[in-house]
Amino acid sequence: MAGKKKKSENNSPRIQNRKARHDYHIHDSFECGIVLYGTEVKSIRNGKAAIADAYAKVDPETNELFIHNLDIATYENASVNQHEPRRTRKLLAHKKQIRDLLTATASKGNTLIPLTLYFNDRGIAKIELAVVSGKGHADKRQSLKAKEANRSIQQAMTRKRLG
Repeated sequence: MAGKKKKSENNSPRIQNRKARHDYHIHDSFECGIVLYGTEVKSIRNGKAAIADAYAKVDPETNELFIHNLDIATYENASVNQHEPRRTRKLLAHKKQIRDLLTATASKGNTLIPLTLYFNDRGIAKIELAVVSGKGHADKRQSLKAKEANRSIQQAMTRKRLG
């Protein structure tokens, strides 16, 4: 009798851009693949990547999506075949998605930034991109006030349930 295959546990880290939700208004997000070398994959599995300064752009000539300033540290156990830490990497998305992104980022103030870099269940590297616009100083203060108000409401509700 054939048994079901068990899904392998994916213990790889999720590298997140924690500043993104604080600094930007997120309009839309989607998932796409990323083209990596072997040493880059191993370095990401060790959690040695930083996406805080990264941004993505659509090349209008070739209609391809690229990510810039994604910092993946060199893999210390590799010998001669190392990768460049901040090279431009190609992102894999459908043509329709790329066209939509080109029109979304054409308007002033919108850009593409990565939110999360992770491995899916099959072990394939994925990156979650978002179309964002910048927040002003007053917007940041307003969102912090709303977050604090929600936190105090949750604490009051917890106290009321407990006694």
